[in-house]
Amino acid sequence: MPELVRVVLAEDEAIIRLDLKETLQDEGYEVVGDTGRGDVALDLVAQFNPDVVILDIKMPGLDGIEVARQISASHDTAVVILTAFSQKDLIDRAVAAGALAYLVKPFQRSDLIPAVEVARARHQEMRALTDQAHTLAERLEARKVLDRAKGRLMDENGLSESEAFGFIQKEAMSGRRSMLEVANEILAQTSPSATS
Repeated sequence: MPELVRVVLAEDEAIIRLDLKETLQDEGYEVVGDTGRGDVALDLVAQFNPDVVILDIKMPGLDGIEVARQISASHDTAVVILTAFSQKDLIDRAVAAGALAYLVKPFQRSDLIPAVEVARARHQEMRALTDQAHTLAERLEARKVLDRAKGRLMDENGLSESEAFGFIQKEAMSGRRSMLEVANEILAQTSPSATS
């Protein structure tokens, strides 16, 4: 039997937190800790070392973006951000802090699991990409390089995100190089082509 995906949940609105917890448990996830405070969320992550952390942005103690930043610097876990605000700058700050997916409130229960799974898949990509990286800070930096290279392929070649990732992965495998090397080459080129 596969191990349950372990989740820490930090949301300051008790009713939303309870709904999230019930939804996750109904879908087969194990909620190992939940809180309404950002500082307590850090303690729970240190205590339980979860696979996924779901963080509201606005919380007492520490806000979700700062919690995400600290988790990304010291723990190997996927981060999902919850926010009532969909402003691009807030989402950009969350991504820069290490969030791998986000949900804008109010959201449907059916939106939660896909967001968690997107974060887990991106986290696995990051781990695969950075197996040679020795620290989590190096992993985060490598993920940023990969994301920039994917973005460039998407912009200049009209690829979807998964097609861009697949292209980088295929190039790395066929050339017996790391995905980070391929991503850096794409960024160094003046006009990359995913068709060559």
